Amino acid sequence: MSEEEIFNKIANIIEDRFEINRSNITLNLNFKNDLDADSIDFVEFVMDLEEEFGADISDEDAEKLKTVGEAVKYIYQRQN
Repeated sequence: MSEEEIFNKIANIIEDRFEINRSNITLNLNFKNDLDADSIDFVEFVMDLEEEFGADISDEDAEKLKTVGEAVKYIYQRQN
């Protein structure tokens, strides 16, 4: 799966979970600062990522994911 395909899937999750217009979702979008995601929102988002991509994301790794671009890169590098 390409980074663009991963981005599109992540953008769809963000659009649904955070009720943000798709056109406002960029690689630089910051989960905490731009989405006002609290810790529970973020945990649920990570669970959505795990389900969508069939990946296990450790708590330690999840804490490092600050932007959409970092999430895309993380999934891209770990796909089978």
